[in-house]
Amino acid sequence: MQHVATTNASFRREGAGAASYSLHQVLTPFPVAYFTGALATDLAYWRTAEVMWENFSAWLITAGLLVAGLAMIAAGIDLAAGGHKPAWGRATAYLVAVLLGLVNVFVHSRDAYTAVVPTGLMLSAVVVIILLGMAPTGWVLTSPRHSGANA
Repeated sequence: MQHVATTNASFRREGAGAASYSLHQVLTPFPVAYFTGALATDLAYWRTAEVMWENFSAWLITAGLLVAGLAMIAAGIDLAAGGHKPAWGRATAYLVAVLLGLVNVFVHSRDAYTAVVPTGLMLSAVVVIILLGMAPTGWVLTSPRHSGANA
């Protein structure tokens, strides 16, 4: 029988060329999943008129807003710590998507069919389009100081 001894436990990768991730880089993709799920449930509600789908949409949008808020706080802490600089294009697109998501949760709080069709459905689609447009950049709101990439 062999025994394994752990001498240094860490959640960061170590070694040459290994990347380390800040908290906002881990949190930022989660709202994308929540908002995309909300679009899917909006489409289901549009096709079936089952109130359950509208409720799912409202909860998914709310969860996306909460995690997006945490991601933006974490990005602000990264900026304040001085290890990163703002990636203004990505941060602005993310902020616009989150603000549209906030409007969308208020639209979804209305009663009946008008909570989703057409305004809620269009807002969900626009938010997902904005966030998926950020996909090639990895939804990162800041750039490392040593990197030349700013957007």
